[in-house]
Amino acid sequence: MISPAARDRLFRRPSWTEAQTVTRALRTETVGGAVLLVAALVALVWANSPWREAYAGLRDLRVGYEPWHLELSLGHWASDGLLALFFFVAGLELKREFLVGDLRSPAKAAVPVVAAAAGVAVPAILFTATVFLAGADGDALRGWAIPTATDIAFALAVLAVIGSHLPSGLRSFLLTLAVVDDLIAITIIAIFYTQGLELLPLMLALVPLAAFAFLAQRRIVVWWLLVPLAFATWALVHASGIHATVAGVLLGLTVPVRPRSHVPVVSTLPAETDVAERLEHRLRPLSAGFAVPVFAFFASGVTVIGGGAGAALRDPVAIGIVVGLVVGKVVGVLGSTWLLARFTRARLDEDLTWTDIVGLALLTGVGFTVSLLVGELAFGAGSERDEHAKLAVIVGSLLAAFFASVVLRRRNATYRQIALEDEVDHDGDGVPDAFQRGSGADRTGRTRGTG
Repeated sequence: MISPAARDRLFRRPSWTEAQTVTRALRTETVGGAVLLVAALVALVWANSPWREAYAGLRDLRVGYEPWHLELSLGHWASDGLLALFFFVAGLELKREFLVGDLRSPAKAAVPVVAAAAGVAVPAILFTATVFLAGADGDALRGWAIPTATDIAFALAVLAVIGSHLPSGLRSFLLTLAVVDDLIAITIIAIFYTQGLELLPLMLALVPLAAFAFLAQRRIVVWWLLVPLAFATWALVHASGIHATVAGVLLGLTVPVRPRSHVPVVSTLPAETDVAERLEHRLRPLSAGFAVPVFAFFASGVTVIGGGAGAALRDPVAIGIVVGLVVGKVVGVLGSTWLLARFTRARLDEDLTWTDIVGLALLTGVGFTVSLLVGELAFGAGSERDEHAKLAVIVGSLLAAFFASVVLRRRNATYRQIALEDEVDHDGDGVPDAFQRGSGADRTGRTRGTG
């Protein structure tokens, strides 16, 4: 049984069930992050090669049906369409975390929620201050939300490269923070980057959304019913002027995450089935391995030759983005965590040092997918300032990843030894002994280093 003192520790070990869920998510997101990095690199090289016009032509190729506002370029199909799948999975994660995950407990939710909120607010403030002090035009302030997002796939790919031996509490915290960060980003997109709202399509979107929810709640999970309803919801939300990725979140939030004691006879799934877990298991690889990398491919093709890089890095918007990602994120996440430890009963878990928290806070500055999307919404896809913003997101993310690697690599050897000890299962019940002990109270003899 965990003592009251252990319950108050920051970044303490999650439950065994939660740790298994996090491990599965991390494995998929890490592989997806590697694919994302390759896709972004290919786009960057192609956009700066002699064949860059071919890249632009492919990105701007328009397909679709205009009367339904669906004649879009391939780049827009990736950002408006494929990313809806990414946000659908995010919606499933959000509902799971807040209803059956560790975030259902206010005590557990407080730290990642506060850290995520501060990790959004501080970068936005620093961006705004940078742009204001540089005397940029008012249009530049539209990019205030670009450096606020954390890209979990990209961050975990970096984590896999530098060593994946961080304590499960830290790794769980990173994933949870990213989930809350996604929720905040979705809200920002829906409120601040919606133009020309059309109420009729938005109201009509409630019809297929309600039908989707009805089928999901009754465990009637058949693709030939759910996919058309999901597409209709997405298309109507897109036509309303709200960014279509919001539809993905709404659809995800309708899916049940708890088994039911009774299901209708027409259900295609048994009562004990976790519908959200089933859908997430099938769709997360598609999201992480295809949807996000394709978006990254079309969004990362920034031309930096011929003076493009110099012009971008002189733009106050680009400078503000880099400052927000590299400085704002670490100040927000680390500062809020320290304040919680300083002014509440919460204490840092005995397995960790503040150096670990610094490294994790730096890693949250790896912003990519949502940052690129917000840049397009703020300045218009393909505009000069959008190109500057894209380059700044890439530079800022790489700098944050580099600094995080410098800090966390030093700790990798220590945590590798701790991980070997934690895998021991003396009683043979399938659950490592470490998950059946207090969260650190009985492991004070370990050598953690001072960081």
